[in-house]
Amino acid sequence: TNFDSIMLRHLRASAPRAIGASSSGTSTGIKSYTFTFARSIRSSTNFAAIQAREAAGLRYPIANPRPFSSEVSDDNDDVTPDEDAPLPPPRRKTESLQRDIILESLPVTFADISRANVAIRAGVKRTPCIKSYFLSELLGANIFLKAEFQQFTGSFKERGARNAILTLLREMGEEKLRETGVIAASAGNHALALAYHGKDLGVPVTVVMPTVAPLAKVDKCRKFGAKIIIYGAHIGEAKEYAETLIASEGLEYINGYDDPPIIAGAGTIGIEIIEDVPCVDAVVVPVGGAGLIAGVSCAVKTLKPDVKVYGVEPEFAASYIAATNAGKPVPTKITPTLADGLAVPMVGPHAFEVARHYVDECVTCTEKEVSLAILRLIENEKMVVEGGGATGLAALLPGAKLDRPELKGKNIVVPLCGGNIDTTVLGRVLERGLAADDRMKNFVATVSDRPGGIARLTTLLGDHGASIKDMYHERKCTLFDKCSFNRPHGRCSFKKTFRRCKTGAFLHSNIDHVHVKVVVELQGKDHAQKIEKVLTEHGYAPVWDDADHKKMI
Repeated sequence: TNFDSIMLRHLRASAPRAIGASSSGTSTGIKSYTFTFARSIRSSTNFAAIQAREAAGLRYPIANPRPFSSEVSDDNDDVTPDEDAPLPPPRRKTESLQRDIILESLPVTFADISRANVAIRAGVKRTPCIKSYFLSELLGANIFLKAEFQQFTGSFKERGARNAILTLLREMGEEKLRETGVIAASAGNHALALAYHGKDLGVPVTVVMPTVAPLAKVDKCRKFGAKIIIYGAHIGEAKEYAETLIASEGLEYINGYDDPPIIAGAGTIGIEIIEDVPCVDAVVVPVGGAGLIAGVSCAVKTLKPDVKVYGVEPEFAASYIAATNAGKPVPTKITPTLADGLAVPMVGPHAFEVARHYVDECVTCTEKEVSLAILRLIENEKMVVEGGGATGLAALLPGAKLDRPELKGKNIVVPLCGGNIDTTVLGRVLERGLAADDRMKNFVATVSDRPGGIARLTTLLGDHGASIKDMYHERKCTLFDKCSFNRPHGRCSFKKTFRRCKTGAFLHSNIDHVHVKVVVELQGKDHAQKIEKVLTEHGYAPVWDDADHKKMI
């Protein structure tokens, strides 16, 4: 092969002086050393780099030269001293060598991640990777939580932001970059990370944020000294406007998930995972623009190739799976999701090119699973994590996509990549989590429209351990103007298959009874079934979580 011919030409020129052989043993020594050296080069050298150096007339240094010996080598490869004997077959197959060459040509390599790990060490917190006793019991595996939400700005984005700024300072020169500055379009975590580390490194930062950006994050960015521009209805329009400022103001644009320094910075999490949990069997990573999983998978698979790397994205924003199916990044329809930080319409091309060579599989999680994951983390670990940061755990919950037999009993690391969740949103998410856990239910019941009718219902609920959170008792249907019941001989257009209207209090078939909607806090699924049985036995005919009724409200 071309590889072997190149190696032999270099070895004939360098092997005699390397092994110090005499004229009587030179031929045999060269053959023995040729195999040792070629094997070393095959496992550590880029073939393209070899061709480039040969064209330039350069020689490769001899790495760890070993004197000839007729004994069996320490790698159990028989070295025959007979000069007519053929060289042993290469230790690694051609396919493996070709894969190494491909990986070395990717936009981000492990060497980039290693350099980033050293560069950002002084300015980024090394977050703990702690085993969760309660989640391990629940999921039947050893669950380790990488607490990236403990970074100063609340997310892993600090790693990439700092590395990107340091890279630009090195490439452009400190004086020039600090005179012009950098710019980014972001509605949240990337904007915060860039503003904070820009201030720390003395680099001016401009952030274009859409009108939907949370006010709390906008105010924080201003406090870090960033120049804030509010523009666009969504992040796409904000990015387009930011790109117009690059040429006009001479700013350097930093993509929050696709720039190679951003990916390399995120990959430092993978190095810390292997150092903190050397026995790791699988890593489950949230996926948005794919920058995080690209860096983490590259680091983890390089240091420990047998580790499985799974990606998880919300079912309403499955842009990475769409890219995998198409073989390239493609635009994807995005629906509002609890994991808003992962709602990226198209993954980054650099990130996808790296990730597709390392990631084993990517799955989706539901809104119910995300809300449950946030609830489990708060109740069991006292950790407040945003929806996007909890998707990795969401996919491991009972009944989710990664609730698989092959992962039971394994050591699984889950990066909790962000904790910037608004207080109002957190309240709604917790209620959804309680509902998904059958600990908060609503139902419509028929009660007597006479004094004491509702009192008897509330007493019955209290006697059986149900806590009433809310109750609605309206005398007029909120949809009366749209309902056909207000027409002669009309039929409720909303009740469909149900015998009574669920939107108002009055029963059209019985003037002595009315409907009430009750929201109760329960202790779980068994308790909910018990309450339903009791209400039915007492003649309340409850209708639980009626889908049609939800649509009307």
